[in-house]
Amino acid sequence: MSDDYILYSTAGATATITLNRPDYLNAIVRPMWTQLDHYVAEANRDPDVKVIVLRGAGRAFCAGFDFGADGDLAAARGEGRAWDPGRDAIGVTNRWDAPVPNFMGLWSSPKPTIAQVHGWCVGGGSDMALSADLVIAAEDAQIGTPYSRMWGCYLTAMWVYRLGLAKAKEYALTGKPLSGAEAARVELINQAVPADQLDDAVQELAEQLSSIPSSQLAAMKLVVNQAYEGMGLRNSQVLGSILDGAMRNTPEALAFIDTAMTEGVPVAVAQRDGPFGDYSQRKA
Repeated sequence: MSDDYILYSTAGATATITLNRPDYLNAIVRPMWTQLDHYVAEANRDPDVKVIVLRGAGRAFCAGFDFGADGDLAAARGEGRAWDPGRDAIGVTNRWDAPVPNFMGLWSSPKPTIAQVHGWCVGGGSDMALSADLVIAAEDAQIGTPYSRMWGCYLTAMWVYRLGLAKAKEYALTGKPLSGAEAARVELINQAVPADQLDDAVQELAEQLSSIPSSQLAAMKLVVNQAYEGMGLRNSQVLGSILDGAMRNTPEALAFIDTAMTEGVPVAVAQRDGPFGDYSQRKA
């Protein structure tokens, strides 16, 4: 690939994909989702690889989509670009250049995928991580969807399918974050460990999975995936992605962007998260 937004390496039977924008908490910009898909495919073509690990460099796993760097803030308001729902509908279903289909390469990969989460894992970052088969987080990680309150909608729908009804409704309606320990307790993720043990815990799981025949891993993964896709997972993703575009163009969403553009993102975020006292508004 032509840049280093994502790094790829192998060691033994494990391929490691590293989100690599540490100065921006690995916030997602346009090349990253196609690069992710590229490296998942590369790992699947490598006969020596049996397990794929996705992680983030620096202080966080991923802080979500970097709308400022990607130009979407300016496009949404500053340049006066009109919303085109037709363009959105095509974009969200484009297997070769859309975030959700590319994130879902982690789900579709015959080789098992593990998301290693630390620091912030929010917005699109949580959609990405939860598309992996297994998620292990640091106990103090923060996982959430602030877009539930303004300017977005569930994309991969993994929050819905990983949680029971009561918790799915709670987090969909409030957007409040969970620590890694809380996420493990409500079974949004598989396991939470102290931050200084995260690398070892992921390595141990990868080695355990690598001891199992690849065909066995692929078969067991496929039967679980088929069950959840039969429940409507893919349909939920199309609906959620289209609604995401709509929710970024409501009067309230456009006012949110106006505030971010004219008064600064911290002011807009404070208005959104202040009543909940979380994300950037939480007490130190």
